Amino acid sequence: MKTTVLTPEQVEQKVIRLAYQIYENNNEEQEIVIAGINGRGYILAKWISRILRSISPLQVSLGELKIDKDNPLDQPVSFSIPQEELKGKVVLVVDDVVNSGKTLIHGVKHFLAFPTRKLRTMVMVDRRHNTYPVRADYVGISLSTSLREHVTVELGKGKATVYLQ
Repeated sequence: MKTTVLTPEQVEQKVIRLAYQIYENNNEEQEIVIAGINGRGYILAKWISRILRSISPLQVSLGELKIDKDNPLDQPVSFSIPQEELKGKVVLVVDDVVNSGKTLIHGVKHFLAFPTRKLRTMVMVDRRHNTYPVRADYVGISLSTSLREHVTVELGKGKATVYLQ
């Protein structure tokens, strides 16, 4: 059985609020690089990028961070923006849900080899079941769930919903 946690209107409000928080915390910066983790993280990153461009003077660069989410050590993590373009920049790693923290920590780890100015993370849903030492700096909603429950973030054409099942 699916239970709606956030309606499309509530998700939109959360995304707008997150974009304003990101801007408020980076208002002295010239540029921000948004690294969306492949799949729903990248879709969410595109949405955040679009809003940031409309509400701030920040130059926003958007890139896709490719990670094998099930087996992150099997394939190297890659990013669509060349590493030379990250020097001295704020990098924000975006994903839809953080559960154990495995995907997010491997995403963050990729950027530790580069001289970034700041490295931050953002997720729509934090389930608080971290087994890795990573936390999201920007969170749409925190849910205390059982390990058997599953959180789904559906991101479609202009509509997004968060479900618990």
